[in-house]
Amino acid sequence: MNKKIIAVAICAGLLVGCGDKLDSQHARPSPLVATQAVQVIDYQQGKQYVGRTEAQEDVAIIAQVSGYLKERFFVEGQMVKQGQLLYQIDPAAYEAKVASANAAIAQAEAELSNAELNWQRNKNLLPKGSISQSDYDRSTANKLSAEAQLKAAKAQLHLAEVDLSHTKITAPFAGRISDSNASLGDLVSPSAGPLTTLVSLDPMHTTFKVSERERLNLGIDALDGAGGGNENIEVVMSLGAGKTYDHLGYVDFIGNRIDLKTGTISLRASFPNAEHTLLPGQHVQVFLREKTPIKVNVIPRRAVQSDLEGDFVMVLTDGDIAERRNVELGPQTEHGVVIRSGVSHDDVVLTKGLQSVRNGMNVRIEQPEA
Repeated sequence: MNKKIIAVAICAGLLVGCGDKLDSQHARPSPLVATQAVQVIDYQQGKQYVGRTEAQEDVAIIAQVSGYLKERFFVEGQMVKQGQLLYQIDPAAYEAKVASANAAIAQAEAELSNAELNWQRNKNLLPKGSISQSDYDRSTANKLSAEAQLKAAKAQLHLAEVDLSHTKITAPFAGRISDSNASLGDLVSPSAGPLTTLVSLDPMHTTFKVSERERLNLGIDALDGAGGGNENIEVVMSLGAGKTYDHLGYVDFIGNRIDLKTGTISLRASFPNAEHTLLPGQHVQVFLREKTPIKVNVIPRRAVQSDLEGDFVMVLTDGDIAERRNVELGPQTEHGVVIRSGVSHDDVVLTKGLQSVRNGMNVRIEQPEA
């Protein structure tokens, strides 16, 4: 009899304890969360690469003839025009060679004139038997030799004029010139090394490498038209510190083979550079993207969580119930992370208080974010 009374008392105590636990659970408030609606934006798919700027033209200015440097006509580090005079080598010796070549031509012309007269005279005398055939042949050979001497003299004049023209060193194209490696009065020659360097600045090229798969995904397998470029791809350049270059570029060169060691192919983009913002040798970020934007769903990156099943977000459903949605993430944009699948444009995701939220739990909304 006493054992029955004790058992009933224990059961009653257990029921009272269970009731207290249920009451405490019902009394606990729902988690406080913040929400944000899924944003739909126009997105241009692409990828970013590390590149380096290069001048379209980059040349070392080297003397073509030997001589003493007489004058310099440019300011170091400034822009020069195509054909602008840069250096003057003392032309006196080369002017003398031109004069000597002209004199040689005059002498050769005189000798040719005399040889032609003798040949014509002998040609008329040969039928009359006044001269022998050997005398006529000799006059013919003298005439031909005089003609050859005149051609050689004219060739020497041309060579002397070319050497004289090389005493004036001009800019082969417009660009920015470097400092001068030679001073006035120095003896310069083709073997003395560059006098200075010249680079073009507009347009500016940027070289970078992409993998074969990325090249195919972006559709960069050919250039369109005689001027190059690809009608589906545009190029954006980032100069660092969040600064984007003002002008868009286009791909104007695709390599003709895949690098066997890296599995990449070389590409080059061309950018207008009238303001000379870009200089050769800069490290830049090159972003290849499609010209036509597409609509994508974007949410804040802080709304995304991860576990063993993968990436997921908590979506607010009817009745303020949190629901788990597994998602596939896309690239990060300035508006948030792109969601390829898992949410739709009319969903609302939780962005704050996620640590206390579980699937199917009732939540309290703090305030929707703008």
